[in-house]
Amino acid sequence: MQGSNIIFSDKPVNVSYDGTWYGLLTAVFDAYAKKWNVSGFSVIDKESQSDFFAEKVVVITDETKAQRVWLGLKKKVPKDNCIQLYRCYLSEIQGIELTIFSCIKFYFSGFESPQLAYGNADVLKINQTSKMVHREKHRMEAFVRFQRTSDDLYYAGIEPDFNVIPLLSEHFAGRYADQTWLIYDLKRKYGIYFDQQKVEEITLNFSNESGSQTSVKDVFHDSETLYQELWKNYFKNVNIPSRRNIKLHLQHVPKRYWKHLIEKK
Repeated sequence: MQGSNIIFSDKPVNVSYDGTWYGLLTAVFDAYAKKWNVSGFSVIDKESQSDFFAEKVVVITDETKAQRVWLGLKKKVPKDNCIQLYRCYLSEIQGIELTIFSCIKFYFSGFESPQLAYGNADVLKINQTSKMVHREKHRMEAFVRFQRTSDDLYYAGIEPDFNVIPLLSEHFAGRYADQTWLIYDLKRKYGIYFDQQKVEEITLNFSNESGSQTSVKDVFHDSETLYQELWKNYFKNVNIPSRRNIKLHLQHVPKRYWKHLIEKK
């Protein structure tokens, strides 16, 4: 995609796509190619609020188009700023696709160092949202607690505020390269599985207690209970009551994460 002074249509268009990152980038490509005045985005087959007067169009994901947008972006702004856009997509914040699209338009506008123009509302929001998602990624890296099953799979259930599962692969594949593990997002019902060679996304069919840790409890390794008790005792012994600062503790370990932390049970 080239830098542009493209004149977009006055007629508003609401774009439906498949909800994937490549789908969104394809929508950006088509919006430029067809000069759409995009008023909003929606995911196919999902209910969403949209402009009643806008024309509805459906975009079919095309990896070639998506790659052209991505390569064009990397020529306009540093790689870190491209990654910011992806993190914002993972935030799942309502309306974030339109912010991403508006920011991309600004990046292609010819403005010098557009990624630093924090006076632009879209650039500022992209920066702030990206930081929130990046912070959640780091929290998950710290708060994941694996439990060993009878077939030597290390399982961890998480419920992050944002869809950070795609951002965790590199960290855990590097840190636990000699183990077979599964990190599963119980809220979004998918996860990443590592077989000591590669990471792949998977979905599971849990029991009626869908996604709860009790649904996999019966398959834990015999030593798992012992390891959990040792872990709890470790935290109990390193805790110094006279130095306890609940407010500070909650800032670093918010209560919403506690149910998946063995030491909090």
